[in-house]
Amino acid sequence: MDATTAALLAGFAGLLTGAVAVVAVRYSERQQTSVPPSEASVPALPAGVGDVLAVLRSGAIVVDSADEVINNSPSAVAYGLVRGRDLVHAELRHLARQVRRDGVIREAELALARGPLGQAQSIMHARVAPLGSNHVLLLVEDHTQARRVEEVRRDFVANVSHELKTPVGGIGLLAEAILDAKDDPEAVARFATRMQVESARLTQLVKEIVDLSRLQVADTLHEPRLVDVTAAVHEAIDYSRVGADAKQIEIVEACAPDLKVFGDEDLLVTAVRNLVGNAVAYSEPGSRVAVGGRVHDEMVEITVTDQGLGIPESEQERIFERFYRVDAARSRATGGTGLGLAIVKHICANHGGDVAVWSEEGRGSTFTIRLPAAADRSGGRTTTGAVDPDPAPRAPQQGEAPA
Repeated sequence: MDATTAALLAGFAGLLTGAVAVVAVRYSERQQTSVPPSEASVPALPAGVGDVLAVLRSGAIVVDSADEVINNSPSAVAYGLVRGRDLVHAELRHLARQVRRDGVIREAELALARGPLGQAQSIMHARVAPLGSNHVLLLVEDHTQARRVEEVRRDFVANVSHELKTPVGGIGLLAEAILDAKDDPEAVARFATRMQVESARLTQLVKEIVDLSRLQVADTLHEPRLVDVTAAVHEAIDYSRVGADAKQIEIVEACAPDLKVFGDEDLLVTAVRNLVGNAVAYSEPGSRVAVGGRVHDEMVEITVTDQGLGIPESEQERIFERFYRVDAARSRATGGTGLGLAIVKHICANHGGDVAVWSEEGRGSTFTIRLPAAADRSGGRTTTGAVDPDPAPRAPQQGEAPA
């Protein structure tokens, strides 16, 4: 290689090296002065917003200009308002867009679906406000329970007013009839007898309203005591024996001995008495009512089975509601107030148990009270001794006739 060629090659190599160096320097400067695209495209939340959202009990959600969730409180996920980075409900997205458009704070009460399946809804109170120039804050509180309590209170007041007006109005009319017939001893006696019936009904209604109100207090059972369930069942049956004899209804008792629970003996007698009384009232003359008790799976079970008309399946979920009657006309004829089963339900709940019903039209009904069995002194559960509890009536299975 001659000297001229070597010089040209050396110059070309130097130019190439210099160009590479210049490009590297400029790229380095650009990297030092530029902001990463991800940070530039997402405006930062105001300082402290994340810390505030983390401690809020209500569902709190921050969305950006594309309705994408940037941050949220844990309860927002628990309520099913947020899934990933999406707002689940279109109603909330619509509110957020309205606020983003005009910057005006909005409040609304929304009925939101609880999930993708079923018709259940939650009543949510939403307050939506702009947060900075790029975000919207949604505060959502669950008012479902408050709404239900208000509806129950309103229905209860309306029902009580209606139920009280019937006997009170009847007594007033009968009093006027007695005044008009004061010269007719037979009419006076007839109207006076009717007044006694209406007065007894009014007394029973007021008593049951007071009992139910007392049972709805959470701490009704201040000091639970050991209760002999067998004796309580026997007492409840004795209370209904006169009414049963009048209709020639046989009450059969088959309780295992030594059934014990902790609770209030008077309330348990009331619960069983209400079930037995209903069975007698809604059974045909000459039929039979069976009452039994046993221990099963560490629970004391008390069953009351009748051979009455039965309860339609569509009505069975509502019979424990206050003032609800399957047959209102027949309930009035039998003196029913519609509160007996509601009282049974609350008594069972206050004792840590429940009440269930099996019924089929034309085949009768079986109500079953289940209460936690009391522990004996040795630390075990109450036993039934040598007596087999199987003879006690039980809830019939599907396709099986009541006892």
